[in-house]
Amino acid sequence: MKKENISTLGELKKAGYQSKSIKDELRDNLIENIKNKKTTFEGIHGYENTVIPELERAILSRHNINLLGLRGQAKTRLARMMVNLLDENIPVVEGSEINDDPLAPISRFAVELIAEKGDDTPITWLHRSDRFAEKLATPDVTVADIIGDVDPIKAANLKLSYADDRVIHYGMIPRANRCIFVINELPDLQARIQVALFNILQEGDIQIRGFKLRLPLDMQFVFTANPEDYTNRGSIVTPLKDRIGSQILTHYPEDVETARTITAQEAKLDSRQSESVYVPELAKDLLEQISFEARESEYVDVKSGVSARMSITAFQNLLSTAERRALIAGDDATAVRLADFTGVIPAITGKVELVYEGEQEGADFVANALLEAAVKTLFPKYFPKVEKLEKQGDETPYDDLISWFFNGDGFELLNEYDDKAYKAKLDEVTPLDALIADYQPEIDPRDVYFEKEFILWGLTQFKKLSKYSYSEGMQFKDPYGSYISGL
Repeated sequence: MKKENISTLGELKKAGYQSKSIKDELRDNLIENIKNKKTTFEGIHGYENTVIPELERAILSRHNINLLGLRGQAKTRLARMMVNLLDENIPVVEGSEINDDPLAPISRFAVELIAEKGDDTPITWLHRSDRFAEKLATPDVTVADIIGDVDPIKAANLKLSYADDRVIHYGMIPRANRCIFVINELPDLQARIQVALFNILQEGDIQIRGFKLRLPLDMQFVFTANPEDYTNRGSIVTPLKDRIGSQILTHYPEDVETARTITAQEAKLDSRQSESVYVPELAKDLLEQISFEARESEYVDVKSGVSARMSITAFQNLLSTAERRALIAGDDATAVRLADFTGVIPAITGKVELVYEGEQEGADFVANALLEAAVKTLFPKYFPKVEKLEKQGDETPYDDLISWFFNGDGFELLNEYDDKAYKAKLDEVTPLDALIADYQPEIDPRDVYFEKEFILWGLTQFKKLSKYSYSEGMQFKDPYGSYISGL
């Protein structure tokens, strides 16, 4: 139906337009997508076999939906993407505050206008992109905000008494009639405000300052909530929970590969940064592993969650650290170094909620501990496992490397090194070449120096080497050799 050819109620009827509820729109268009093997929730990764099937079942059931999950689990993104399941355009009575359907008007304004003008009633068209409304639940939200209130100025201008329903100023929910309405962090909404939603969800009544209006609003409600809120700040009152058809649990990515895909998609990078800074594959895995370590850490409040936004901002910081270093050194292009990961610490400290033990240790200590734990976790996936207990005389793949440090005076990697000096310095540690040749023979040549550094960091985590960080760079030593030489 070409909307530009239809501008009155008569033309709409002549075109054979059939009214449809928003839940039926969502259902019918989802059925078409499924039949045509079309992806509805494009760009949502890791939910293909868990959240999305449940969400699609809820839409097919015409349910209002509650997405329950920790922060940074794409709850609002899912709700916004439901807009793609709406019809492209719907007709609305021109001038209606609440998007009245010309064939089924519910407001006094629309009913009286149609009674007066009949088939000449003017209509406009509402695009699906304008059919999404969102409200963050905060303790200061009032019934007037979301449902409505009596407007004394309107009463004065129209010379109406307060007994006339035309003096009502509609709130956000009535104005979002025939739209998807999202209330984020529902438990933060005061109980009395949640109670005000009961009748809207079930019976289609709204009550404002003594007015009881029969307004059968046509809405698709999507609520989001964080499980932590149930204990810390509030809860969803039971009768409201009873009126929400489906509660769907969201979750964090279950593997590093999925997390990498999300970070690559969401990290908005300057094109010059993308072109001038190369990121080794191992560096990408290591960055994501930090989030996985944080979700298991004894220092981090697990109930609060570790948002996917942490990896995204950390990735941006990582590239910026490498870019800044290259600019100072005068290099046109560079590759990420493991030492650059110290630059992601501000992105970590701002994103994790610490428990008491974490607070005692300090946010910087926890961030460094997470980075080191990530190195330790990934190390055995790339190089032979370092056994905790080794029999005297047993040979290990790292003997030559450890001997190199035992017989030397230590090894420094300074932050100020340009790429040429950095590579030359790592090339001094000759046993590293043999380890990479033996255990990573098919490595991308651009990743070699990152992996050399990774071996050194990894061996410090297994107490085979010692690492000292200071403002100018990092020093690696043999822990026992330095002790003996001190004696």
